[in-house]
Amino acid sequence: MYQKLLEGAYDLHVHTGPDIPERKLDDLDYAERLQSIGMKGFGIKSHYFCTAERARIVKKLYPKLNPVGAITLNNSVGGINPTAVEMAARDGAKIVWMPTFDSENEIDYVTNRGSYEVLPPWAQVQVERKAQGLPQTSITILEDGKLKKPIFEILDLVYERDLILATGHLSKKEIYALATAAKDRGVRKLLVTHPTFSSIAFTKEEQKELTELGAYMEQCFGCIDPRYGVTWEELYEHIRYVGPEKTILSSDLGQISNPNPDEGLVEFVKNLAENGFSNEEIRIMTAHNTSFFVEG
Repeated sequence: MYQKLLEGAYDLHVHTGPDIPERKLDDLDYAERLQSIGMKGFGIKSHYFCTAERARIVKKLYPKLNPVGAITLNNSVGGINPTAVEMAARDGAKIVWMPTFDSENEIDYVTNRGSYEVLPPWAQVQVERKAQGLPQTSITILEDGKLKKPIFEILDLVYERDLILATGHLSKKEIYALATAAKDRGVRKLLVTHPTFSSIAFTKEEQKELTELGAYMEQCFGCIDPRYGVTWEELYEHIRYVGPEKTILSSDLGQISNPNPDEGLVEFVKNLAENGFSNEEIRIMTAHNTSFFVEG
């Protein structure tokens, strides 16, 4: 019944394998599952490497699907690296994530502001590296309060190639600066990555302000947990305040301890449907808005 609300949708934030942390399923497993429920495709997220080539292999084996490659600008690809973005785009990547676990904001949260009751897999990798005495070089997109020059080069690449720009685990200050510059540069597809996540924690009012700069909010099933920032009731309130027209739903799943990503999405839309959201509003967040990001 609820699967129909996902027909024609994309899951733009999935941690499938092969990856450095062990994952619940790999790209081909997820492709098979999505094809069986009529979804269009998924964004393959790695915190470490470009996934465009993985997406091309999935497409060859599942030609009816549209797998989406991506790059995340952590230290493993050189951080804020316009060349890495250009090469990823040439290889077919559609999503550019700003730094995640290597962001100054995330490292500060894990080190100084409370961390997580249950460490995410990427945080476990960071802890292991720290225990081995390896450096933890944090990444910020600001210098003296202003965006660094390579960010503008990346924004121009995103604009020219009509890519999706996602904010990763940047701080509020960084995200506001990025959103303002993206709007000025004509970027059409700016996605605020899990805005309720503990290390980011935008209020509903702040999320609304960002949508006025052209951003969409990506609400993730994997973050609906007080340990990671938000309860179901709080999330319903945030979505109603911001509006479904500026929201997309993603799973952010693939972790061993969590449900399969498609199962998470089905529970996501079921809970929304049972708590006052119409089928039309849910379809806007699942199929319409995600299709705009990939195809529009």
